[in-house]
This record gives sequence, structure tokens and C-alpha cells, in this order.
Amino acid sequence: MSVKEDVKFLLAKEAMTMKSLAEKMKEKSGYPYNLKVISDKLARRTLKYEEFRLILDILGYDIDYKKRLN
Repeated sequence: MSVKEDVKFLLAKEAMTMKSLAEKMKEKSGYPYNLKVISDKLARRTLKYEEFRLILDILGYDIDYKKRLN
């Protein structure tokens, strides 16, 4: 699954629109995010890790690192 698919999946799961996400990202970061900026970053695969963490924070998710059992 790509980051774009992950973000869209979580947005659908939380019943949030990309526009609403962009507005909340703008409020939390002070950066002028909008729907086009987020859509373009996801389409071009240029979303930064910090931006992904911000999205997860807004949606109420954490990143969990687990060691694989081999």
C-alpha cells in the first residue's frame, strides 16, 4: 500500500475529507496547506515524513515500530 492509499484509507475510516485535513494541517503547522497542496504531494509522492506524522496525529493514530519475528 502506498502512502497515498494509506492516507485515503484513514481519511475514509475517520469520515474526514482531504479539504478538512488540509485545514487542520494549516492550523497545527502554520504552513499554508490546502487541498491542492496535499493532493499534489500525495500524487507526486513528495509528502515528507513529518507531514505524514502530522496527518496521523490529526487523525488520532500513532506509528508503531515492531521487530519482525524471523
